[in-house]
Amino acid sequence: MTAIVPIQQGTLSLAAMHLRGGGLVAMPTETVYGLACNAANPDAVVRLYEAKGRPRFNPLIAHVASMEIAEQEAVFSDQAREIAAKFWPGPLTMVLPVAPTGTVSDIARAGLDTIALRMPAHPGALAMLRTFGKPLVAPSANRSGHVSPTTAQHVKADLDGKVDLILDGGPCERGIESTIVSFIGERPVLLRAGALETSILNEALGGTLVVRGEDDGISAPGQLKSHYAPNAHLRPNADAPEPGEGWLGFGSSPIPGTNLSEAGDLREAAKNLFAALRTLDAGFDRIAVAHIPNEGLGEAINDRLARAAHRD
Repeated sequence: MTAIVPIQQGTLSLAAMHLRGGGLVAMPTETVYGLACNAANPDAVVRLYEAKGRPRFNPLIAHVASMEIAEQEAVFSDQAREIAAKFWPGPLTMVLPVAPTGTVSDIARAGLDTIALRMPAHPGALAMLRTFGKPLVAPSANRSGHVSPTTAQHVKADLDGKVDLILDGGPCERGIESTIVSFIGERPVLLRAGALETSILNEALGGTLVVRGEDDGISAPGQLKSHYAPNAHLRPNADAPEPGEGWLGFGSSPIPGTNLSEAGDLREAAKNLFAALRTLDAGFDRIAVAHIPNEGLGEAINDRLARAAHRD
């Protein structure tokens, strides 16, 4: 049985002790709960992959608490540095060339000569990173491909007994994973829509953002076609549920079921998405999902729903 503990100085010190010993600790971020381990310890990273059942060709995001540490791990262009200054701490992951001084293990990067970096905005995550003092890789703290966790209880439901400690920071504020952008080529490339709205990021980049092609290979987390999936089969863009289907609504609707946001608020819908999927998954084999506008955070919500609905 894995203990769930509140974030306090004593529990942070205990968590850091586990991490220094090659252990796994679940921690909250503003996006979803992450499963953290020492990014420089390949044995710990292997244990993390095994706990999640995650394919080892799928790279991990390294989390840092400061730009000083970030610049030890990656080479920042002037543009990348400006974007980091604007959006970090926050729900933005940047894919950059690995620095010669980098410490993140090769297996965490899936053998790539690039690294995915993020500075989370959650005070508990930042406190954990500062207590540990080094980068932590922290993919979502759930079984690989399953619905991402937005509470400590979600983590326990998926990984009880497979992790050393779960730090409880309450429900995640954003509820959907970070936006990922690559700064490897001549122009920045959007690799995954996420909690930082694409339009806001593109505006900050002067309209130069390129959207990645579907067949460009895996260069960052969250690019598997089947991902974020409940056990139930999903039917997105439904007008109403069919007999036997659970209903995941959006906006004002007379249809009984679970509603992401009765007010039609995309930010509220993103925050509630994964928890709502878990709730419906417990009671239904099939889930019908109302149409979600494909604008703002709706782009990221629809990306997650499409991957959750995909069956290999």
